[in-house]
Amino acid sequence: MTSETLLDAPPSNNLRNAVTANDFRQAMSRLSAAVTIVTTDGPLGPHGMTASAVCSVTDTPATVLVCVNRSTRSHDVLREHGTLAINILGHEHQDIAMLFASSRKTMEERFASGSWHRAHNHAPVLADAITTLVCSINNMHEIGTHSVLYCTVENIMNSNQIGAGLAWFDRNFHVLPPYQNAK
Repeated sequence: MTSETLLDAPPSNNLRNAVTANDFRQAMSRLSAAVTIVTTDGPLGPHGMTASAVCSVTDTPATVLVCVNRSTRSHDVLREHGTLAINILGHEHQDIAMLFASSRKTMEERFASGSWHRAHNHAPVLADAITTLVCSINNMHEIGTHSVLYCTVENIMNSNQIGAGLAWFDRNFHVLPPYQNAK
């Protein structure tokens, strides 16, 4: 469809004056996203959550953003600690992603799964994550139900073995095939 077609199209009777929260959530479920576990540790103890609202902002300085629901247990802990690690998951991490997404699981139960070590900022790092971004939170904006955390990337840990990735789309996990370098 060209822009001319869109501009020339008659107004639809299906247009609404306002977008409902349900309509917006349904539309956003169709936006593919990488699956990550965002972790932190400090005076309030280790915390972690599954997040798909993570994206790059700029490469100079290396900055990412993470959107966090303010009602989660991890929100205030992330703000208090000021540091985090973004563990980018592979296809084999579906179970641990679900564990960290569950509000019914304690932090002890979450971190009992997987092999973890500490980054220089004390944030837990999943040993077999595809990539981990170790960050400090340098800015935060609140909008609606969420906070947007702007994070400076201080260190990057890449796995030596790149397998299939893990994505979230239409409220389900999907496996992304490994990159095949064309020669």
